[in-house]
Amino acid sequence: MIPPRTLHLLVEGRVQGVGYRAFAQETALRLGLSGWVRNRRDGRVETLVHGPADALEAFLTAARIGPPAAEVAEVTIVTDAAPAPAAGFHVVKTV
Repeated sequence: MIPPRTLHLLVEGRVQGVGYRAFAQETALRLGLSGWVRNRRDGRVETLVHGPADALEAFLTAARIGPPAAEVAEVTIVTDAAPAPAAGFHVVKTV
């Protein structure tokens, strides 16, 4: 069995004010992932997601598309193997 992983992601493009955080939260919960998502003052969206590799791959695929109003330019994996977040998936305060 492959152990769960944690990915720290930065999403660039037109991703604020278009429902991206709600989209990320809904996608993560549907896939059984835990973590958080937040806007950054630099215009990017940041997320930390934790769970099985297949669910993380599905999340990455969805993150690269985003909700209908978004225009995702790039999704960068900042780190693979960050500490596991608390249970559930939450929208957190902008940094």
